[in-house]
Amino acid sequence: MLDVREIFKSIPHRYPFLLVDKILEVDGDQKIIGIKNVTINESFFQGHFPNRPLMPGVLICEAMAQVGAIFAYSARGGTNGEKVFLLTGLDRVKFKRPVEPGDQLRLELTSLRRRGTFWKMKGVATVDGKLVAQAEISAMEVSVS
Repeated sequence: MLDVREIFKSIPHRYPFLLVDKILEVDGDQKIIGIKNVTINESFFQGHFPNRPLMPGVLICEAMAQVGAIFAYSARGGTNGEKVFLLTGLDRVKFKRPVEPGDQLRLELTSLRRRGTFWKMKGVATVDGKLVAQAEISAMEVSVS
């Protein structure tokens, strides 16, 4: 299990764009489960939407991608800060239910394939055991400089 301090060591994202609060489980290079606690204090709720705050679908996908980056770093033994994983594609994206303040997103990613620095993963986001979103996520590791 990783808390936010350990997450800071894994990915370069910081407030307000860090969308992972905790990693519950990492199963080698097969699966990872992360948590995003959705609170009314999120900056995006000011405009999406003021009378019915909903987490934007693209940010649910970003949360999955961030968990995926932690997964990739973990599978290869950590990061040295010289490389980052960049999102290269989203396929088969579906949104099933809205995500609102007070929800806890459970983000589960499984490895579909891996070749060199390229990863393809399946991401599933749930709230209270109900599917809210799913996507196939592609990412590639690149040098920071």
